[in-house]
Amino acid sequence: MMPEPPIFWAEARGAAVRDVDGNDFVDLTAGFGVATAGHAQPEVAAAIAAQAARLPHALGDVHPAEAKVRLLERLAELAPGNLSVAILGSAGAEAVEAALKTAQLATGRPGVVAFEGSYHGLTMGALAVTHRAEFRAPFQVALHTGVRFAPYPGSAPREVAAALDATARLIDEVDAGALIVEPVLGRGGLRVPGPGFLEGLRALCDGRRTVLIFDEIYSGFGRTGRWFACQHTGVVPDVMTVGKALTGSLPLSAAIGTPEIMAAWPPSRGEAIHTSTFLGNPVACAAALAQLEVIERDGLVARAAALGETLQTRVASWVERLDVALEPRGLGLLSGVRLADPSPGQPPPAAWLMGEALRRGVLVLPEGPRGEVLALTPPAVITAAQLDAGLDVVEALLEAWTG
Repeated sequence: MMPEPPIFWAEARGAAVRDVDGNDFVDLTAGFGVATAGHAQPEVAAAIAAQAARLPHALGDVHPAEAKVRLLERLAELAPGNLSVAILGSAGAEAVEAALKTAQLATGRPGVVAFEGSYHGLTMGALAVTHRAEFRAPFQVALHTGVRFAPYPGSAPREVAAALDATARLIDEVDAGALIVEPVLGRGGLRVPGPGFLEGLRALCDGRRTVLIFDEIYSGFGRTGRWFACQHTGVVPDVMTVGKALTGSLPLSAAIGTPEIMAAWPPSRGEAIHTSTFLGNPVACAAALAQLEVIERDGLVARAAALGETLQTRVASWVERLDVALEPRGLGLLSGVRLADPSPGQPPPAAWLMGEALRRGVLVLPEGPRGEVLALTPPAVITAAQLDAGLDVVEALLEAWTG
C-alpha cells in the first residue's frame, strides 16, 4: 500500500526514488527539473566526494577555488553567442537578482518589464518580477513598484503581435532598464510562445537600450532538447540566468552576460557590492563540472529531444480521445498536458492526478496558475520501460477521470 502524501525520500538513482518506508517510485519530475542526468549520477557523486575531501570551502571572490575558475570558463564555452562573463549564486533567485542588478548598473533605469505567468523566484527582487498573486500578496507593500507585466503569448501570430505591442508600451511607461522573460514559460504552464516572440523582444530591447534577460533556470542544460531553450530560435539575450540542472544535485546558479553588459559592474575597491559567503563554493562547482561533462558525453541533450517527441506523441493521443486532456504543452522534456477545469466541488484534475499517481508509484507535479497543467519533466536518463510505466499510470488515471 502506497502512503498518503507527503512521502519522505530516502534514496534515488537515475529516474527511480525510494522513500523511507521502502516504497519505489518512477520520477517524472526530475526533482523540479534538477536531475537531467539522473539522481545520484555516479560521476557527479564522485566529484562531490573528491572535492569535499580536498577543499570543501574557499574564500569566495577574495581568494577563490580553482574549481570556480574552471566552471566559469566552461559556462562561457557552453553559453550561446557572446555570453561569457558570469556571476555565480546559489538559488536560481540569486541569479535573477544578479541579472536585475546588472541591468540597473548598465542602464541606470529602474523600471522592469516581466510577463504574466512568470516565476523567477521568491527573494524580494525576484519576487517583484514573479507574477503569481499568491506569492506576491503578503509582501506587496515592499515590492518594487516599477515592474509591469505584459501578456505571455500563445502560438497564434495575433497573440504574439499583441504581446509585443503591450511590451513596447510598458517598456516606455516605466522607462525599463530590464526585460526578463522565460523562453518557455515553466511554472506558468509550460507554454511555448509563438514564432517571432523572442525575436521581437530582442528588437524592442535593442531599440530602447533595455537589457534583455532570459530566465533559463528551468529550461537550461538540455531540458528542451537544446543546451538552452533560446537556441531553438537563435535569439541571444544580454544576460541569461541558469540553475537547477547545472549541478543536478547541489545549490548553484549563474547569471551569464555579455562582456559589454557585465562591464557595468565596477572594480572592487575593498568590498564587492554583490557577493556572498559561499560564492563559487568549490564542491558545488565540482558537481557542475562533472554534470556538464556527463550531459555532453552521454548525448543527453539529443536524448531529451527524442524523449520529448515520445512524450508529445503520447500526450497528443490523450488529447485526441480523452475529454479531460485539452492541449499538449512544452518542449522536449519540459512537457505536459493542459487539463480541463474541474466541475464544481471537484479538485483540479492535475492535483487529483498527482495524489493518485503517487499511490501508484509515480511522481508528477501540476503547473500553471490554476494547477491546470500536468507536468512531465523526467530525467533524460529515464529508461523506456520506466517512461512507459509512468505514462501508463497517468493515462489510466486520465481515463478514470474521464469516466
